[in-house]
Amino acid sequence: MAGKEQTKQPFNILIVGQSGRLQFEAVLFAASLQASSPDFAGQLYIAEPQPGALWKNDPTLRGDVRKLLEELGAKIIPFESRHFGQSYPYGNKIEALSVLPEGEPFVFFDTDTLVTGDLLQVPFDFDRPSASLRREGTWPEIQLYGPGYHDTWGALYDKFGLDFATSLDPAYPDEYWKRYLYFNAGYFFYRCPHVFGQRFLEYALAIRDDPPKELVCQSLDPWLDQVALPLVIHSLGGGRDTLPEGLLDGDVTCHYRLLPLLYAREADRVVEVLEEITAPNPIKKVLKSYDPIKFMVFHGRGRKVRELFDRENLPRREQAIRNTIKRHGFWMR
Repeated sequence: MAGKEQTKQPFNILIVGQSGRLQFEAVLFAASLQASSPDFAGQLYIAEPQPGALWKNDPTLRGDVRKLLEELGAKIIPFESRHFGQSYPYGNKIEALSVLPEGEPFVFFDTDTLVTGDLLQVPFDFDRPSASLRREGTWPEIQLYGPGYHDTWGALYDKFGLDFATSLDPAYPDEYWKRYLYFNAGYFFYRCPHVFGQRFLEYALAIRDDPPKELVCQSLDPWLDQVALPLVIHSLGGGRDTLPEGLLDGDVTCHYRLLPLLYAREADRVVEVLEEITAPNPIKKVLKSYDPIKFMVFHGRGRKVRELFDRENLPRREQAIRNTIKRHGFWMR
């Protein structure tokens, strides 16, 4: 089975860490990587945006969080926000790629991810990039009398001189969203962060600053990164099926998004990893200053959320899960 083969090529990992929620999620990621993938020999890089004109407040890591991350084996690398910053923080994942070592394969993960299995069992093909297929049809939002999926996506492929037809999934009919290449940007990978990052930046800025007329009714906030990402991946020879199913966003990693959602819908293994990695006193001492972890994990609120749902019969839409948690007074973010 392909999923049992070990990845032979060494690679680095990139996440973004900054003041606020992301710095505590970075601790969870680093601790889960160390616990679940102890033989990982690459470098975990935590990209830290620096103060500047595009940030109203200082986005750098808190001192005790920085020290703990370094003790967990992470290397913190600063980067300058030249194009996005506070107005579009999702742009961090685009700009941070420039400070990774050139020519070394990488995997980017959103910081709100836990490693729950051995990453070395994931057979990455770094010549054929891909990204997360754990997504809903969030973009484009088709408007009455406006262009459909085909015309909207087709205009973007035309803008960058890409072959639209080869990006389509023939298993789905015209105007069904899954026919069109669309990812969640929760993870992506390639053989060189500079090549990928420069293409990502070029496409994202071109879409933001000079969108095709077919996008006139479409919002790009917060979707810009996920609009540009499939175009980048397609242009670099990747696609939707370059990894076996069930590994990333499955047995090996979990993109949980927010802790109430983790407790509501994720597998028992994910909860076990979360509660095991937060138990050691040096980690607990830092994390208990962040209320969602303090109450969800240490005070047991997450277990109460978990009792509200049957994970074999979850609501189809995430919003319904959120509404149930809020109705019981357990929502935190």
